Amino acid sequence: MATVIDFNCDLGESFGSWKLGLDKEVVKHVTSVNVATGFHAGDPDVMASTVKIAEGLGVAIGAQPGYPDLVGFGRRDMDLTPAEIANAVTYQMGALAAFTSDKKLQHLKPHGAMYNKAVRDPLQAAAIVRAGLEFDPGMIQLVLAGSQWEKVARDAGARVARECFADRAVTAEGTLVPRSQPNSVLHDISEVIERSLRLAVEGRVTAVDGTEIDFEADSICLHGDNPGAVELAAALRQAFEKEGLQIRPMREFIP
Repeated sequence: MATVIDFNCDLGESFGSWKLGLDKEVVKHVTSVNVATGFHAGDPDVMASTVKIAEGLGVAIGAQPGYPDLVGFGRRDMDLTPAEIANAVTYQMGALAAFTSDKKLQHLKPHGAMYNKAVRDPLQAAAIVRAGLEFDPGMIQLVLAGSQWEKVARDAGARVARECFADRAVTAEGTLVPRSQPNSVLHDISEVIERSLRLAVEGRVTAVDGTEIDFEADSICLHGDNPGAVELAAALRQAFEKEGLQIRPMREFIP
């Protein structure tokens, strides 16, 4: 049974006059935030304000780099070389770190299509991991639990946290169901809470085909762009604490 868990959320995804999410209200309930770094969403002003909100509430900050795809919100696959991936990730980490008070990041977690491709493509996973290690060997790399990406990161000597999702359906192989498929994103609060508690306490989840799979998490993610994200975040935090779980930033317990 897990006794401690990190609760993370993707934030800072507004861009210019286009606003997405109630970042300040969500941050109150989580322990870590994955801040968009400009390629798929976010801009300098949004990054600065999101960092200020998180630091003001004592919430740990991580970079969420994506493909250079503002129009597609970083959710469209792109055929980049490993060097291009590493450079894009490095560029975006540097941009966000510049806004933090200590010029440091707790963790690295790619966004959207970049994240999903790292799960299935060890060359891309290795490029992301290498960029993270060269940027800061002590920074945590947040990866999908049980994926080959996790193995790539551990074999490279990275500091690794395993991630599961409160509001995303998974396949029998443990990968995220593509958003293009129905019911890939869960919205029912009761279902999300029940699923998340089982992930945190038992390390198990039911896949879309009914298969029961092991899915042990160090951190559980809630998407900040979901309708009702604030209500979900508050309800999840309350449920975790009621269950007796310690909710702490991953930097406090990941070796």
